[in-house]
Amino acid sequence: MEHEHVVISGGGPTGLWLAAELRLGGTPVTVLETRRERDPHSKALTIHPRTLEVLATRGVQEPFLAEGRRIPSGHFGGLDDRMDFGALDTPYPFTLALPQARTEELLEEHAIAAGAGIRRGHQVTGLAQDEDGVSVEATGPDGPYTLRAAYVVGCDGTRSTVREAAGIDFPGNDATTWGFLGDVILDNPPRGAVSAVSGPTGGVMVVPMPGGIHRIVGGDPDSTGAGHPGELTLDALRAKVTRIAGTDFGMRDPSWLSRFGNATRQAAEYRRGRVLLAGDAAHMHYPAGGVGLNVGVQDATNLGWKLAATVADTAPAGLLDSYHTERHPVGADLLLSTRAQTALMNAYSAEGQDLRALLSQLIATVPGFSRSLAERLSALAVTYPAPAHHHPLTGHRAPNLELSDSTDLFTLLRTGRHVLLHFTGTPAPPSTRHVITHTAHRPDPRPAWSTVRAALIRPDGHVAWASEQPDAEVLRADAHAAASATHR
Repeated sequence: MEHEHVVISGGGPTGLWLAAELRLGGTPVTVLETRRERDPHSKALTIHPRTLEVLATRGVQEPFLAEGRRIPSGHFGGLDDRMDFGALDTPYPFTLALPQARTEELLEEHAIAAGAGIRRGHQVTGLAQDEDGVSVEATGPDGPYTLRAAYVVGCDGTRSTVREAAGIDFPGNDATTWGFLGDVILDNPPRGAVSAVSGPTGGVMVVPMPGGIHRIVGGDPDSTGAGHPGELTLDALRAKVTRIAGTDFGMRDPSWLSRFGNATRQAAEYRRGRVLLAGDAAHMHYPAGGVGLNVGVQDATNLGWKLAATVADTAPAGLLDSYHTERHPVGADLLLSTRAQTALMNAYSAEGQDLRALLSQLIATVPGFSRSLAERLSALAVTYPAPAHHHPLTGHRAPNLELSDSTDLFTLLRTGRHVLLHFTGTPAPPSTRHVITHTAHRPDPRPAWSTVRAALIRPDGHVAWASEQPDAEVLRADAHAAASATHR
């Protein structure tokens, strides 16, 4: 029987990013992926600003930026007026349109370079955990076998075998409405990076993709109902789009036609003993706003350093439990947002159309409203719970602070360790195995950071601790205490 420290079921974006994160923490990892070949059909197209920041904290953002199409705005519920991402406090004030197949390819290259083992054509069929580890039953090209792991992470989608084998509930509701999707050639495509039309007959969005293909996605009143409406044909897609947009844009030669529903579920537990869940295995929702892939990668970023420290026996008590504590509310907020957007997308009545018009007008005329929605959609607003009496920045995502010595925070985070920023002008405590210390004056103009004298940034880019203490000696003692609390 083989032994692996961590087994990941599922080699999609979430599993691949988690594998690389675990390797950054020194953890041996094996990814078991059912598909022998990568799925050529890309369910996801959108990489949001926070995910680009996550990629940048590991120094792997450039290939994505080089190949993706930058879209400087985003939509909420398919409303006519779009949110301006240029107002966001990020180096990446845009969404990046890049097919999931290519995203997976880049993430797999990153995981392999980090030393992860990836087995394609291998499927997890069951598991049994005990006090010392997990026995993972799998089958591959040579038949069934067993892996012994310290932990198992299910990144195996909405029908997760790992979740079911661990007995974790997946409460929620079944689909009540259905969207349509077609990757087609358009002889007369609309202009612009994204084109959308909506009204009482339905809504449709057209997005250009590589290779001369356009993705058409939308919904209409005919697609409402609990039962699956059946396979989508090109003729049916053409009829729907013509009725909504007044033209079929000259569509032909489909490479993929599909339907998707608004079934919404969330795992009751993201951790049960030595079994954890991330990505679609933990949350299922309507693909409104294109956030699914992004939330999965962000789940993995939160989990990776915690699980690696736990496997290495350097984690403080409760660190791995904090994965559920921090990410389950994020998943719940995701479901709230996608349900709200689904309601807007299906608001075909006269009253519903007025609601859409009013909210769209608010996005166009109230910058604070538009920015708040954009921060939520892009995940820049994600904040984790902080203990009482801590600094207000604790738990918040740290922006890419530009430092006076020509470096920046995202670059400092590339090792996957905690970063202790020291702004006192006095020598910082020495770096340790788990914490990089960095002394620099702070030219950054952000008001929230203007009085901070020191801050400890977690490997996932969130603030673990901050201080405005002016006394250098007390500050140094506090910084040591914060760093010591991070790892035994």
